[in-house]
Amino acid sequence: MTNKEKALELIGTFASGDTVKAKELFAEDYIQHNTAISDGLSGLGAALEAMAKQGIQMVYNKTHFVLAYGDYALAVSEGTFGKAPTSYYGLFRVENGKIAEHWDVMETIADETTWQNQNGEF
Repeated sequence: MTNKEKALELIGTFASGDTVKAKELFAEDYIQHNTAISDGLSGLGAALEAMAKQGIQMVYNKTHFVLAYGDYALAVSEGTFGKAPTSYYGLFRVENGKIAEHWDVMETIADETTWQNQNGEF
């Protein structure tokens, strides 16, 4: 499986809500660069559990594109975080077939009436 396919598979698990499969795709000791989430699978699990307890759902509706270069894959997607329309940029480093490192940027998509151009985020 290519790194691009690995990123698409992970985004697919987020879209379907399959957290069991998502966890299988990560290395046990993966490095997390989102400062709100601890490193490793235990950190990811704790973050997902905390979001669930707060009633926060992270939904992926569409992946616009995935770029891959060497050990890295960047997925650009959209969905909702809570109930807010959100763009998701996830950068993954793959090592030995597992996601070993992750960076992300999430941004609320502004209402179209406030846009200064018609390009949108995607």
